[in-house]
Amino acid sequence: LFDFETDVGRGKGVVRLTLEEGDDGDGDTWKAFMINFTLVEMKGFEEKVGINRPTGHVDDLRKGNWREQRERQVEFLDEEPAVLIIGAGHAGINLGVRLRHLGIPTLMVDRNEHVGDSWRKRYRTLMTHDPIQYCHLPFIPFPADWPLFTPKDKLADWLESYAKMMELNIWTSTEVQDTSYDERSKSWTVKLLRHAHDDGGSTRVIRPRHVVLATGQAGDPIAPSFPGQDGFRGAVYHGSQHSDASSIADLASKRVLVVGSGNSSHDICQNFHDSGAASVTMIQRGGTYVVTANKGLLLMHKGMYDEGGPPTDDADIVAQSMPTPVQFALHSLGTKFIADTVDRDLLDGLGKAGFKLDFGPGGSGIFRKYLTRGGGYYIDIGCSQLIADGKVKVHHSPDGISGFTPSGLTLADGTTLEADIVVLATGYDGMRSSARKILGDAVADRVKDCWDLDEQGEINSIWRSSGHPGFWYTGGNLALCRSYSRLLALQIKAVEEGLFIQT
Repeated sequence: LFDFETDVGRGKGVVRLTLEEGDDGDGDTWKAFMINFTLVEMKGFEEKVGINRPTGHVDDLRKGNWREQRERQVEFLDEEPAVLIIGAGHAGINLGVRLRHLGIPTLMVDRNEHVGDSWRKRYRTLMTHDPIQYCHLPFIPFPADWPLFTPKDKLADWLESYAKMMELNIWTSTEVQDTSYDERSKSWTVKLLRHAHDDGGSTRVIRPRHVVLATGQAGDPIAPSFPGQDGFRGAVYHGSQHSDASSIADLASKRVLVVGSGNSSHDICQNFHDSGAASVTMIQRGGTYVVTANKGLLLMHKGMYDEGGPPTDDADIVAQSMPTPVQFALHSLGTKFIADTVDRDLLDGLGKAGFKLDFGPGGSGIFRKYLTRGGGYYIDIGCSQLIADGKVKVHHSPDGISGFTPSGLTLADGTTLEADIVVLATGYDGMRSSARKILGDAVADRVKDCWDLDEQGEINSIWRSSGHPGFWYTGGNLALCRSYSRLLALQIKAVEEGLFIQT
């Protein structure tokens, strides 16, 4: 790692060296084969931390004390927000705190009643699948006694407390009603509906220069319909609607089919099994990459995001410093090592149970699947052993489902499976679909699709120019949102200061 400075900012770089053997008795020579520069701060707009921290003094009480000023700031009574962030989950919160430290007035809106509800309202057994050392938020790391993997409600409470402590301006129970963009003024007109408990709510029109979509890395649920579905006598619902199997009446007599084989499918299958369903069967179409959370994933992060590892900011710089296609190639080595060592017995058991494994293109594992597909993997927290032991059954159906019968499903190969409950864990649409739903066709038709790689090997659209001026995407897991929120905030600040033109 090294520090660097330019006319406009300061940053950190990473250089990787290789030893080149000399010819004809010449000595070996170290040569740089890869070098990266990452901007960390802009001059004159350094983060308000350490020696730059605010004093906390109130210079003019006629403007109110701290609390009174905060009440006016949250309501934007004295100024317009420069940035509107749609979504106050962990993606929006990470970006919001970065923008606040750059002095950019930012409003966040969320349709949920409380900050953290995007986690709180999901299925009862949900936990983070990444270790806590990988998941820190900016400025306030998780406490040293925090569990390695975090239950959803505990994380939701942390996000709610964090947002308050970091003085983020958030309007909950608020929806975007209408938007338009003025090319001449380079600003948006956004009509917001703020719901109230005692009346029909109120509207507010704001005119930010930037809108950021932070509603999650996926869009609307993909819930296919099948022939005969209306005649099925049981219950059918998408995995996004699953809450807790134990609340289902007479569950001990219910035969459950879960369509899909990603993270959500596994968690739902495990929830039904642990809650006492009569039988649980997973319908798997394509192969799935599996890595254990408590062994394989920890080994994957060893030396970077673990106890005794480098400071999180430095680890992020190193993680960002390598071209993504090169990371894909190197992940193939790590993926094979994990599969051949700590996860070997479990993967062998899955294969014997009829579960189809897929290690991704070139054996690159989870990292490439995450960035290019947003799925096709499972971070195991217990369901894989249930499958290996035969407690959760698997039917592999490469050609999918033919249709419903009154009492179950017929697979494409003619196999008939009886069921009382069918859960469609069939994934979600892309972030562009969310942009279309919230901001309309005029915006969605101009922006690019998110994720996967462009022709230069860079991740499409997210945390960078989207294709529409004044519009940005952010999303992903906790670690990516923390790491890339700084770079996105710096781009927005550079636009504000006339140093960068968004394309």
